[in-house]
Amino acid sequence: MPEFTKELDALARGLEASLGADLVSLLLYGSAARGAHVEGRSDVNLLLIVKDASPATLRRAAGPLAAWARAGRRPPLIHSEAEWRDAADVFPMEMDDIRDAHRLLAGRDPTIGIVTRPADTRRELERETRGVLSRVRAIYAAVGAEGASLEELLQNSLGTVLVLFRAAVRLSGRPVDADPRRLVSEAAAVCGFDADAMEWVLAARGGMPPRRLDAFDEAAAKYLAALERFAVWVNNHQEE
Repeated sequence: MPEFTKELDALARGLEASLGADLVSLLLYGSAARGAHVEGRSDVNLLLIVKDASPATLRRAAGPLAAWARAGRRPPLIHSEAEWRDAADVFPMEMDDIRDAHRLLAGRDPTIGIVTRPADTRRELERETRGVLSRVRAIYAAVGAEGASLEELLQNSLGTVLVLFRAAVRLSGRPVDADPRRLVSEAAAVCGFDADAMEWVLAARGGMPPRRLDAFDEAAAKYLAALERFAVWVNNHQEE
């Protein structure tokens, strides 16, 4: 049983008591919902949907959320019910990710009836991919002379990169595998990058890095090259 299970239950019961009928949904998503959570490294991602997200409503939720934060957990994303329904064209990648893997903790399932469009997904995917690539390049250039900083860069960026890979695999019409290694292999086959370039960071994610990285290590350079090739595929992809 994950360490955060009791904390989740306490949060859900606390929000039900403090918000009452104004609580629409509380759900767990991300690596914890996919069975890929690494304690001490992965976040516990939560989505809270309320009938309205006014300051008065947020104050009523403050007690349970403060207790959750004191336990060292990231606060949930908070949407009003109307905002959530209207966001499918803005955050289609996130909505598809949540729909594919989530655990309802309180209220009703907010993914039912949500429709995302491939054109919106491709648009968001390109924007996010370009942003990630730019940030990884900048940090690589700034800290690449320190192997430990390179290790941190790769590990910190992997979660976001896997979100991008899942979106790309969905756009290709293929099923998304919850296992990170199989996901990387599928994304590499679809998008034409070298899956082996992700090997070091995947091993480190599981707590077994094959070696420590040196200054401007080749493993980091290959990781960056894979992201560059992925960005080319995203830019050229056309929905059928």
